[in-house]
Amino acid sequence: MSIHHLVDVAKSFMTKVQSELDSEAHKTLRSYPGNASKASTDDTAIHGIQHPSSTGVIYVMDRAMDNGFTYNDKTWGNFGQGAPEVGHIDGCMDKPTHIEVPVDSYEYAPVAGIKPLRTAIANLYNTLYRKGMKSQYTWENVCVTPGGRAGLTRVAAAIGHVHVGYFLPEYTAYEQMLSVFKKFVPIPTTLDEENRYHIDPATIRKEISNRGLGLIVASNPRNPTGQVIEDGELRQLVHIAKERRTTLVMDEFYSAYIYSHEQEKNGRCVSITEFVDDVDKDPIIIIDGLTKNFRLPGWRICWVVGPKSVVSSMQSAGSFLEGGANHPLQLAAIPLLDPAKYIIEAAALQKHFRAKRDFVLKRLEEIGFNIRVKPDATFYVWLDLKELNHPVDVGLIFFEECLKEKV
Repeated sequence: MSIHHLVDVAKSFMTKVQSELDSEAHKTLRSYPGNASKASTDDTAIHGIQHPSSTGVIYVMDRAMDNGFTYNDKTWGNFGQGAPEVGHIDGCMDKPTHIEVPVDSYEYAPVAGIKPLRTAIANLYNTLYRKGMKSQYTWENVCVTPGGRAGLTRVAAAIGHVHVGYFLPEYTAYEQMLSVFKKFVPIPTTLDEENRYHIDPATIRKEISNRGLGLIVASNPRNPTGQVIEDGELRQLVHIAKERRTTLVMDEFYSAYIYSHEQEKNGRCVSITEFVDDVDKDPIIIIDGLTKNFRLPGWRICWVVGPKSVVSSMQSAGSFLEGGANHPLQLAAIPLLDPAKYIIEAAALQKHFRAKRDFVLKRLEEIGFNIRVKPDATFYVWLDLKELNHPVDVGLIFFEECLKEKV
């Protein structure tokens, strides 16, 4: 390749970048609070307060609402927020539309959650993943939090002076949440398409050794690529964590949305807790909740499961961060956590969302998308826009054009 050709390629690239920066979509993004250049002055700024930028999810929902979207408007298709459809699904439990609110629940709930709910969560994991194992989770291994982000934030607030690893592409809140806390150093690792954005044990071991990681945060199944780590690989991850004295924080919010074994219709789910030997010694922490697997994102009832010492730390962190989860909804959550009901729920979810995945993949391919890494889990599809005509081959511009179609 000649130097002249390289110069031409560079010029073409810079022209495209400048075109993107000059687009209305990018100007709109930069105009939102917290997104403006740090060099610019803001006459509305209040001394001592730095406006953080919103996560991408919140930004796209704000933009949709600016264009007329409401949650009850059926003429819109909401692909902007990582939430499952709520309401009736054949085979799933119909969630309560009214709950009892005992006078006692007017009081603050304990920061780590009420004991009956914590007991029910521990029983769910023991029944689904730990039958016959000597070491069992108890209520003291569970901390209830007001949403998954609160669980992640409690964990982040308790992390010491270590290097913290996470993988890209990944749930966007990780990067922003990890950057807020200054005690530790967040270190991203980029996954590639050739390996299907897969986090294999060899990659984990290499990153721990090469970067000196003391803690790793990862979603499994993975948001947004729809990939999943299962069986022997999960067992290897537990072994590596113990061997290298590295804590694994596993976000398992999509543990029921598994399509990798289509012949299984029994609600098969995935959790690293299946391979934990000692629940109080192994450095494994998981975060999950009612948000995705129970399709109750508005309830904000989630949990952290791990060694008792970790749960004690989570309780202390919650005491100064957000104070704990909603008391009446904790009570209402207990009947939903029956393991027998959960397996039926998971089987119905998999049937329903597998059909939705297959329909969406088929239609995307029909309209010209080449989906090179199809999802085996979650309800996401990782798309590449490069093959579309310019300018809609750029993410933000594509998004703004979708808004015009009420998507």
